[in-house]
Amino acid sequence: MKGTVLIIDDEKQLRGLLKRIIELEDYTVWEVGDLKSAWKILENQAIQVVLSDVKLPDGNGVDFTQKFKEKFPSLEIIVMTAYGTIQDGIKAMKNGAFDYLVKGDDNEKILPMLSLAMDKVQNQSQSVQPKNQGFEKVLGKSKQIKEVISLAQKVAKTDTTVLLTGETGTGKEVFANAIHQESKRASQNFVAVNCATFSREILESELFGHKVGAFTGATKDKKGLFEEADGGTIFLDEIGEMSLDLQAKLLRVLETGTFIKVGDTKLIKVDVRIISATNRDLSKEANEGHFRSDLFYRLSVFQIALPPLRERKTDIEVLARFFAKDFAKKFNITIADLQEDFLEKLSNYDWQGNIRELRNVIERTIILNENGHLTVESLPIAIQFPAENLSSKTLNSFDLQSIEKQHIQKVLQHTKGNKTETARLLNIGLTTLYRKIEEYGIG
Repeated sequence: MKGTVLIIDDEKQLRGLLKRIIELEDYTVWEVGDLKSAWKILENQAIQVVLSDVKLPDGNGVDFTQKFKEKFPSLEIIVMTAYGTIQDGIKAMKNGAFDYLVKGDDNEKILPMLSLAMDKVQNQSQSVQPKNQGFEKVLGKSKQIKEVISLAQKVAKTDTTVLLTGETGTGKEVFANAIHQESKRASQNFVAVNCATFSREILESELFGHKVGAFTGATKDKKGLFEEADGGTIFLDEIGEMSLDLQAKLLRVLETGTFIKVGDTKLIKVDVRIISATNRDLSKEANEGHFRSDLFYRLSVFQIALPPLRERKTDIEVLARFFAKDFAKKFNITIADLQEDFLEKLSNYDWQGNIRELRNVIERTIILNENGHLTVESLPIAIQFPAENLSSKTLNSFDLQSIEKQHIQKVLQHTKGNKTETARLLNIGLTTLYRKIEEYGIG
């Protein structure tokens, strides 16, 4: 499951609709109609994000935001305001809320905002990463990946800043952690933060910490991630998303090893190695004025470009077997050996999402094959029939509607007819699933 959510709203119908929508995204959801009930849930369940209405039968959601945060500091709260009460949302944010939504007008923003709030909670709780086995965690035997590993091993022994570049899903955090584990700092913390997850204000507080009273809701001193990483390594993922003023503060850390907490005047000195990563062309961004050129030069002393999975085809089988074994253990399933036709389909696919996409496909395939036989038919249609390989014969033999019908039937069989779970696995809306069931006459 992605995380735990509590909905507080006295409109039962709206509450129920929100619950169904959010559950389809693989969250665990509780729902209540008043603040008294909300306190009971919060005291007995590990809630991570709250969606709260403002006008409630026994109080005001804006006023209670600060009380919730005081008792549950790691909790993130999204306030849902009615039309014409945006000032309530602004006040709620001053009280410590993550953000606010205008009810009825911002429906399409609920899930993205919920995802950002959940990422913030989970990044806070998991910012210090456990040790691993260095480059043993980097899987592959291709020439491309071996060359990259060789470069990373050489720079690991130094304190040089490293910039990892490459497409999303190519394993940049795995490489950053491996560099740390093979460095002289291996016994100290490795701290990772995704700069794209937070707003400018929140990211500054996360990185550098703040003093009590620095802003509304800052009820105690907060230690920043640079302090957590003192003596070790900090990994700044998606560095290209950092605002220009924060870039200036980061540059000061690189040049002097010092920074100032939000709301403080005292210099703090740290000894931290910085590894950053991006899927952007930072040189171009710097030339266009979107990224500080002086910071770019400091971050990119040693650049390592990670190859996309489609350029290291021989590694697909190695990764697929590893993920299959890992998920089989997780789901307590004994799997048969991966067949040649199954591996061939994986090898012929383009993998725009790289290693992350392959991992998700293997997880899905194992869920759909409880008998342990991973079949071509259980792969997503785009992998079964890559567009560039479709011949007229293939199209005549396997029309899209027949393939889709068979796939829906297979997933329904796996979920024992649970249409909500089926829609989630198919990554479609519940109403779309019902329409297709009726269209194809699926019993």
